[in-house]
Amino acid sequence: MQNQFSRRSFLAAAAVALAAPRELMGKDVVPAMLDHILLGSSDLDAGIAFIEQRSGVRPAFGGVHPGRGTRNALASLGELHYLEVIGPDPQQDGAPDTFGLKPLTTPRLIGWAVHVNDISVQTSRLADAGIEFEGPVPGSRSRPDGRVLHWKALRLKDDRRGLLPFFIEWGAGSVHPSTDSPTGCRLVRFEVFAPNFRDLDGTFTALGIALHVEKGAAPQLRATIAGARGEFTLTS
Repeated sequence: MQNQFSRRSFLAAAAVALAAPRELMGKDVVPAMLDHILLGSSDLDAGIAFIEQRSGVRPAFGGVHPGRGTRNALASLGELHYLEVIGPDPQQDGAPDTFGLKPLTTPRLIGWAVHVNDISVQTSRLADAGIEFEGPVPGSRSRPDGRVLHWKALRLKDDRRGLLPFFIEWGAGSVHPSTDSPTGCRLVRFEVFAPNFRDLDGTFTALGIALHVEKGAAPQLRATIAGARGEFTLTS
């Protein structure tokens, strides 16, 4: 009986694998390394309302980024994944609009990050692949409770207009935002679209990220999120 059951299980698994598109095999619907996605808004309160209306979950104010001119609000998207709604900080009028948030007429995805345990390993990987980068650069943010989060960030010099992520290593003792941000949402699917999808797919492989790239008429990030009010999609 055990041999018959094992054979049936093997044949069923093989049938599923053969039925799946070949290019999807070995790729993740949501990359395990995905840390967070960034939703840019010209006004943080409007960005928070935008997410609450679609999900039934209200992102909580996270804090400000001193010297960068921004502040944010956060919502958990499941274990080690979260959504960062980011907007201009009115108290930092003189800061440059690094993310191009002020001209936005509606909230949209402006980038994403993947987490690494040792960012020096990622720098070596990029150098070996001939991919130019900047950093690692230390960063910090003061939370409303007074605690300070620390991290190191590594950014690609050419992120293909936001299609490629930046890398983040959280500092020892820093609480990952997914653990204490408002819950109720889950990241169902994360996709990248591009006209030159095969070339971009190869770049993700070189970066060590298992993510399938779809062919699209224009470059685009797309995140499908499930909340209390059903599924909704965010795009760049």
